[in-house]
Amino acid sequence: MIIDCHCHAGTGDGLTGPWDTRASLRKYLSRAAQAGIDRTVLLAAFHSDYRQANREVGRMVVSDPDRFYGFAFVHAERDRGRVQSLVHEAIQQFGFVGIKVHRHDARITREVCQVARSFHLPVLYDVVGDVSVIELLATEYPDVDFIIPHLGSFADDWRAQLALIDHLVRHPNVYADTAGVRRFDLLEQAVQRAGARKILFGSDGPWLHPDVELAKIRALQLTPVDERLVLAGNFLRLIRQVRRNPLQISVSVRRGTVLADVRDPWYADPSVCC
Repeated sequence: MIIDCHCHAGTGDGLTGPWDTRASLRKYLSRAAQAGIDRTVLLAAFHSDYRQANREVGRMVVSDPDRFYGFAFVHAERDRGRVQSLVHEAIQQFGFVGIKVHRHDARITREVCQVARSFHLPVLYDVVGDVSVIELLATEYPDVDFIIPHLGSFADDWRAQLALIDHLVRHPNVYADTAGVRRFDLLEQAVQRAGARKILFGSDGPWLHPDVELAKIRALQLTPVDERLVLAGNFLRLIRQVRRNPLQISVSVRRGTVLADVRDPWYADPSVCC
């Protein structure tokens, strides 16, 4: 089995680029079929109302549940206080199995992480090269699995991708997907150092060709066992304990709970010396 763990779908309500305008699956589905991809994880396009966007993706998932999985896209700031409601609806009505957060929208928050914990969902968090936050996520939420797409940077930032490999090695709950990774040597290093159990195949369709992205996995020349892990096994393991109803947790939504983009107070205060 081959599962593409990263593909966008649906209509955005922006008009700045394909990412917030439209993610049509028409070409993707034929390309994926030709590549031998059996199932695909669908994520909404960027949108100003992710409840609406997730519902559109959800209708696709329920229309063909043997072909699609869904991840609930949330905006960590704009959806403050309603993340659990959004995710619960996505799970109950559409059978979603994960959460998607993008740093382009906002930094991830404790609220998002606590909701993921309560439903036992993996979080696909695009850090946009800001891999230092992974240290906080992995240690504060050791029982939440974080998938970092693009090996940490779709912008081809080799420093960020190299740093992510260290996190993959050190933290058992940190994973990466292969979507859009152009520096093949780093992808190869990630497998060699962290092991095939930490890597998931993703294409970032429909904008990237799934067969081209799949060719990178083939080029790694993995053992049959390791290749099966990357192509499907790791993803299936991460979603096997998803809960339809949340554990009872206290989700704090105070401003201070955000893993915010703030200056280090020790660095900012000239009166503090070492």
